[in-house]
Amino acid sequence: MKRLLLIVLLPLLMAEGAIAQTKIYSSASGEMIFSFANITRNGNKVDSKLRWSPVFNLQGLVNYDFNNHFGFFHGLTMRNVGFTYDQSADTMKKFRTYNVGIPLGIKLGNLEKGLFIYGGYEFEMPFHYKEKTFINEDKTDKISVYFSNRVNWYTQSLFVGLNFPGGYNLKFKYYINEFFNKNYTESTSGVQVKPFENFNAHVFYIALDYNVFKDVKDYGKQKAKPQQKEDRYSYNYK
Repeated sequence: MKRLLLIVLLPLLMAEGAIAQTKIYSSASGEMIFSFANITRNGNKVDSKLRWSPVFNLQGLVNYDFNNHFGFFHGLTMRNVGFTYDQSADTMKKFRTYNVGIPLGIKLGNLEKGLFIYGGYEFEMPFHYKEKTFINEDKTDKISVYFSNRVNWYTQSLFVGLNFPGGYNLKFKYYINEFFNKNYTESTSGVQVKPFENFNAHVFYIALDYNVFKDVKDYGKQKAKPQQKEDRYSYNYK
């Protein structure tokens, strides 16, 4: 009977101890995004071009480090996501949205030394849409709309990353949903058309971050200078 009680209670006691030892803290950072897209237009594969977006990509996280090797995090983000491609030999198109997101993820590795992998899922809602058209490198048209029906009201993504000692961070992210709303309808010369009906685009990107998982309380703190050891070979002449 005693052994049975011990078997039942031991996992509970261990879980209670793990919760009691959990380190909970907030972190915040920006990120620099290098994005592309998997594009199919009218059944034809189209190559995207590198799009660099250093601003405004912000993220605030709440971290739960259960021990030095396993942790969980969630938070709130805002980022600039999009892609660029050549519509024809002389026409280039740029698309982007600003999204508000809620990430959920886990961390595995040496959390104390800062060398670990992480991954998770993020739910995002686009709140601003922008489209630009360039002909022979000259901008000829721009569309800028809040809460546009040209894109879906939400999008989902999966991400995986590697955090290095010193705070440097590399992340890969892939958007599961289509970038455009295929049911979006507009009038062209009095005719109702669906411009994105045969336009498939899945955005993915590589991001460079710094101090993504650093406790915000540690910002501004200076490390104590090590005390200088007395030189046993020096002499004080009076």
